[in-house]
Amino acid sequence: MIEFRDVTKKFPDGTVAVDALNLTAETGKITVFVGPSGCGKTTSLRMVNRMIDPSDGVIEVDGRDIMSGDPAELRRGIGYVIQAAGLFPHRTIRDNIATVPMLLGWNKKQARERAMELMETVGLAPEMGGRYPSQLSGGQQQRVGVARALAADPPVLLMDEPFSAVDPVVRENLQDELLRLQSELGKTIVFVTHDIDEAIKLGDRVAVFRTGGHLAQYDAPGVLLARPADDFVDNFVGRDRGYRGLGFVSSSGLPVGALTTVVVGATAPAGWSLVVDSERRPLGWHHGAGTASEDDLVPGGSLYDAESGSLRSALDAALSSPSGQGVAVDADGRVSGSVSADDVLAALATARDETAA
Repeated sequence: MIEFRDVTKKFPDGTVAVDALNLTAETGKITVFVGPSGCGKTTSLRMVNRMIDPSDGVIEVDGRDIMSGDPAELRRGIGYVIQAAGLFPHRTIRDNIATVPMLLGWNKKQARERAMELMETVGLAPEMGGRYPSQLSGGQQQRVGVARALAADPPVLLMDEPFSAVDPVVRENLQDELLRLQSELGKTIVFVTHDIDEAIKLGDRVAVFRTGGHLAQYDAPGVLLARPADDFVDNFVGRDRGYRGLGFVSSSGLPVGALTTVVVGATAPAGWSLVVDSERRPLGWHHGAGTASEDDLVPGGSLYDAESGSLRSALDAALSSPSGQGVAVDADGRVSGSVSADDVLAALATARDETAA
């Protein structure tokens, strides 16, 4: 657990970057700091590992005041990932990851074995271990940065806009990878971003900061979207917060309808048919009577996981489908039926009635 109690940071020129911050980041959860530039979110993060010292107040990590010991010792127990990965350019990927264990006194063989384990954990092929940072893509470098931060198995991980320098597709993949890792490792993570969508996706709780280092609201993502504390939070979260809020509404009970499917090479009936492979995994859509060929497949839109999806994923599947029928799949990605936008909206009305009751 990380606890901020009346924490203030005032720089020598009189600038107040953080003003009387009170906040608790829960053990084993992802806490996201989000807000506009100059709102104090990065300063707050960097005070945790004493890259910046607070001017006033107390910060405790697992009950220990961070100011009570040596800063270097504190940092060895806290993983730190920054935007540009911060890798040593003249060290191999394996030795970059092994840096902290070797500083802690591990022998080279142990440290390198740990590095190779973590490369697999973050989705990097073993043969990359002997390469140098310049030989990796931006997304791969960020994976190395995460692996290095995890090398000594720290209970706390600080992440300062780690995915903002990569393209949107890679960024989404890295976000998914972080959520997968967190489900396995259960670290206490504080994550800084300026992107509210990233904050909503990753955070167990989200802290919205306003300019001047003031905490505007600290809540679970669903609460933040449904009940913003004031106009600033409302505007920052965005006009489409109602749609994004569907991501926190369970799709339990949403009906899954029938869906016409054909395999490649089979004769499709008139209208829309979903083309599937031999294991009933969707390949795309075919329109009109005739042979379903891979050459004339229409992209199928997003998929809805019928076992663990939300109303947002169901509605997106329906709206993005060229046929108007969202494709519902099971946990193995096999087609289980269809969902419609009308059914999603009906389920939303039912959920609202139940909440009101």
